[in-house]
Amino acid sequence: MSDVGTLLREWRTTRRMSQLELSSTAGVSARHLSFVETGRSRPTREMILRLASRLDVPLRGQNELLLAGGYAPAWAETGLREAPLADVLSSLRDVLTGHDPYPAVLVDRHWTMVDANDAVARLLEGCAAWLLEPPVNVLRLSLHPEGMAPRIRNLAEWRTHVLHRLDQQAAHTADPVLRDLHAELAGYPGGSVAGTPTGLVVPLRYDDLSFFSITSVLGTPLDVTLAELAIESFLPADAATAAALHRRRDGRI
Repeated sequence: MSDVGTLLREWRTTRRMSQLELSSTAGVSARHLSFVETGRSRPTREMILRLASRLDVPLRGQNELLLAGGYAPAWAETGLREAPLADVLSSLRDVLTGHDPYPAVLVDRHWTMVDANDAVARLLEGCAAWLLEPPVNVLRLSLHPEGMAPRIRNLAEWRTHVLHRLDQQAAHTADPVLRDLHAELAGYPGGSVAGTPTGLVVPLRYDDLSFFSITSVLGTPLDVTLAELAIESFLPADAATAAALHRRRDGRI
């Protein structure tokens, strides 16, 4: 495990902040921050959390900093199947169900599917069985040539959007798993689009359907697991898509 000073320096570098900038916003001297980063001074628990807050370090990263500094974690990390999360997960599943007939999926920090509504299953016909075996990574499923990719009509545009978003997430969280996932997905065929996208949103054009997506996260999570959950919901980008999805749900096509 890296020492706390090294980890703080890595986060500061990731956020592209100088020691002077960080020390100024955190209310500590640049000299003292330098001593902390080089291991010449041991930061208090409160200082670690203050610096982590100014660096916008995720809850998981904050716990790692505290452990590296010799302190207990500040944030609980509850397993998805453990009782304390049952009520929250039940409510999140209600959100998924309520979104039907439009697709919605609950994912963790690595884009692993935790749950999905029935509308998602109706879109996955023809995908390779191995891609649908748990744990299902929804980004791999969407861009793999044996997954949804052959049916995405604007694959180059959608692929560019997904890779850019994943790259930003990997940079923000400093998560090596996300970096590896980005490298994997970037190796899939499908092309890319240069320049700034036009239009109001980047659509997902899937078969004869057209969607735009919304990502929802919990507003005030105090648990690492909950902080890393997100609902990716897809809404119809036109009236024809809305009508088609209602017909599919009702078994009229």
